[in-house]
Amino acid sequence: MINIRERMEHYRIAGLSLVAIEKGKISKTDHFGVLEAGTDKEINEDSIFNACSISKFLTSVLVMKLVEQGIVDLDEDINNKLVSWKVPDNPFTKHKKVTLRNLLCHQSGIVDPEGSFIPVESFKEMPSIVDILNGKTPYCHTSIEVTYEPESEFHYSDAGFCLIQLLIEDITQKPFSHLMDNFIFKPLSMTNSTFSTSLSTSSLDNFTCGHDQNGDLIPGNYSIYPYLAACGIWTTPSDLTKLLLDIMNASKGQSKIGLSTKHIKELFCSHGCKEWTGLGVFLDGTDENLEFSSLGWGVGFQCMLVAYPHLEQGIVMMTNTDTGMHQMKGILGEIYHSLY
Repeated sequence: MINIRERMEHYRIAGLSLVAIEKGKISKTDHFGVLEAGTDKEINEDSIFNACSISKFLTSVLVMKLVEQGIVDLDEDINNKLVSWKVPDNPFTKHKKVTLRNLLCHQSGIVDPEGSFIPVESFKEMPSIVDILNGKTPYCHTSIEVTYEPESEFHYSDAGFCLIQLLIEDITQKPFSHLMDNFIFKPLSMTNSTFSTSLSTSSLDNFTCGHDQNGDLIPGNYSIYPYLAACGIWTTPSDLTKLLLDIMNASKGQSKIGLSTKHIKELFCSHGCKEWTGLGVFLDGTDENLEFSSLGWGVGFQCMLVAYPHLEQGIVMMTNTDTGMHQMKGILGEIYHSLY
């Protein structure tokens, strides 16, 4: 592997944590740097990072669990079950409707407005999903609508995952974080995983602060996203590795969260108009060498999760620094390429 400490210095990375999997078992665990620049608080196995859009991977696993229980349907018009808000009908939805499947693979025809889905500035400003979708907050200035026929184009969408969250909450009448806790975190003992909305009541001793590309602390130290299903997760590489191993075990009928082989494989099959889109993950390679990945990139943080489910290999990496460049062009990409 590359000299991680030297590359961290090069990129001005405050802290980095990683866990690697080989042959279905943890093969490497490494931690470098500090929780906060200018302090001696060292990163360890329990250091919690903002994993940002890796939330979408977790959301997809939760959806498949709810599908398995018959609570949601991947291919039903979501307006049939949405209560608090409806996708506006227009010419683009005349022949094809918005479904959970096309929301999960970013092919619902919804395009995020420019400059939307930024972090909130304080816990006092937590907007509701409905207000966000209606364009009534600084975090999404215009109301969400379908602007392409579903499944005709790919557009990466946080708004789409807000809709997934709302649908799940409308159907179950339970908070999204409560469902994630009960269906995924507790069965897998993911004790260091939580959501942005609970940071105000958490002890922040193990939470890493975010840093910009110069290595300076971001305003407020922690980036807070109220869009939980899209980018609200705070977690550790160790916790995410528990989920990855469970997904690998699901194909052998040994999932602790009770997912069947059939439903877990839906995650990393091609869906819609792009062969590289799974459900909440992106795909590369084929057959035994199939790879799925999920990247998290937000204010002050960058993360990467990569798995080869058939080879039972993978790696989860997290940094508390936004380098200003795509993960694959920075330190995370260098570590990835040194391994695979």
